[in-house]
Amino acid sequence: MALTSITPEEEQSLAISDARLVEETKAGDQQAFGSLVLRYEKRLYRVIYRFVREELLAEDLTQETFLRVYENLGQFDLSRRFGPWLFRIGVNLTLDYLRKRKRRGWTAVFSDVSPERPMNPGVSDPRDGIDLQEEVHRVMSEIPEKYRIILVLRELEHFSTAEIAAIVNRKETTVRWRLAEARNRFKSLWMLRMGESPPWHNETASDKTAESEQDDVRSGYDV
Repeated sequence: MALTSITPEEEQSLAISDARLVEETKAGDQQAFGSLVLRYEKRLYRVIYRFVREELLAEDLTQETFLRVYENLGQFDLSRRFGPWLFRIGVNLTLDYLRKRKRRGWTAVFSDVSPERPMNPGVSDPRDGIDLQEEVHRVMSEIPEKYRIILVLRELEHFSTAEIAAIVNRKETTVRWRLAEARNRFKSLWMLRMGESPPWHNETASDKTAESEQDDVRSGYDV
């Protein structure tokens, strides 16, 4: 079930239901945890697949995520939303796996962008016969990981700023700053690749200070 595009009433109902299911799971009700799995497994799989681009691997990491969630359910703060906590565990597990394999899944992360919502660089491609998608992949691979994560969660999976903040365990101001920075870097790198003169967005001392002040980890429920 998607976490976005729902009414406040539906969101409140979902949160209450999640909390109840978590409590019932802690009390030993296996069916309650099964309900949580059914509720989130499809979207969790899709998010993980964005990074690894391998169906069987995405399935394995999805199952491993739910196992870790179950094992650490005692650490979950019922005053928080269950969904972002689940996705945080899944994203961290996936990135750790990719780092251990010394490779990245980012080069293919934009391969199935919806035609209705393409990643638009804002600059036309003047070259004949270019594989636009491949160019997007290459540009994305040059963007630092902490910005790419935000870009993927926002542009591809359409998480809200608040949801992304909970997933990456940062303040919303940090998420907004990183998203803007990610978009600026993508556009500048794209223009450079297309032979244009990019309006380079350099990180000034004030930029770094701003993020440093914003980037303290939120208190919460890291696993």
